[in-house]
Amino acid sequence: MKKYLIVGLGNIGAEYHRTRHNIGFDILDAFAEASNIFFAPGRYADVAQTSVKGRKLILIKPTTFMNLSGKAVRYWMESEKIPIENVLVVVDEIALPLGLLRFKPKGSDGGHNGLKDIQVKLNTPNYPRLRVGIGNDYPKGHQVQFVLGKWTDEEWDQLQPKIKKSVEGIKSFALQGLATTMNQFNG
Repeated sequence: MKKYLIVGLGNIGAEYHRTRHNIGFDILDAFAEASNIFFAPGRYADVAQTSVKGRKLILIKPTTFMNLSGKAVRYWMESEKIPIENVLVVVDEIALPLGLLRFKPKGSDGGHNGLKDIQVKLNTPNYPRLRVGIGNDYPKGHQVQFVLGKWTDEEWDQLQPKIKKSVEGIKSFALQGLATTMNQFNG
């Protein structure tokens, strides 16, 4: 059975719940809810598992905090023997408009500390990711406050269809591969 590691980036703790930086956690929570599975504490991450048409998906939400996400990714890749092309990292992206989805096969960290740590721990920037646009509507010098800020009710409502689309995109990644998924879900 082919295995896939789906990584949602975020920070643990109630103070980070429904913040822009935690969209990776929110999308994995939606995936788990739609699949009727639950997260349980595991090594370096909260973990949930499911199968989709003969493929095993291991979902992790690192408990290492954002800036040390690579530790959890590397541990679960190694312990489950999952090749890098079967890893998908779901991450917030300020360079994209709110709700825009962008599957990519590789890329720079774009100044994102979670991606930066993953790149260092895996020794490569070449791993699939789903970048989810959170917009960049903040005054100069207030990026940290913006990404760690809570969604407005209006933004959260606007994101719901995009979160559902992300869940379908994750399934597509495992079932049809990255190229097909990029064609169907980007934009």
